[in-house]
Amino acid sequence: MKRLLFGMGGALALLFPGCAFQQTNPKSGDYPGYKTSAYTIKGNRFIPMSVENALTYKAEGLCSHYEGGSRWRSAKTAIGENVKPHHVHAAHRTLPLPCKIRVTSLRTGRSMVVRVNDRGPFIRGRILDVSAPVAKELGFYHRGLEPVRIEVLSVGDGKWERKAIAAEP
Repeated sequence: MKRLLFGMGGALALLFPGCAFQQTNPKSGDYPGYKTSAYTIKGNRFIPMSVENALTYKAEGLCSHYEGGSRWRSAKTAIGENVKPHHVHAAHRTLPLPCKIRVTSLRTGRSMVVRVNDRGPFIRGRILDVSAPVAKELGFYHRGLEPVRIEVLSVGDGKWERKAIAAEP
């Protein structure tokens, strides 16, 4: 049955090339736009900001970290990417996905560029969740929480990537 359905889909794509399905693998460099759709978690509705607003976004607040996935089995992010313990990534409630941000520890002054590809944290008072390698690099892995500054550098991947608007001195 799967073979029949796949064969019919392939035939339709050949007959109607303008209607062919797009590949949506975010790592392919051909990510189809940005994920900005509203979503609900534990009864709370979240509405992500527009790409235009994200390009000038800066914020300070508490950051936490999580392990994400296991050595043998991957978890998935909000945009379908695999998560492994060694991956460098972050989660934000309202930034368009994916985007790149600079995260700076306000305690240590260390900073790192991180790809935001997931949603969270869903704990009051926190603005960002980062993977364990980011927490280690910023120097707060064993502390758990860290005051940080975040600044959006770009939104989107591949041909959809838009660079942040440079701040005036």
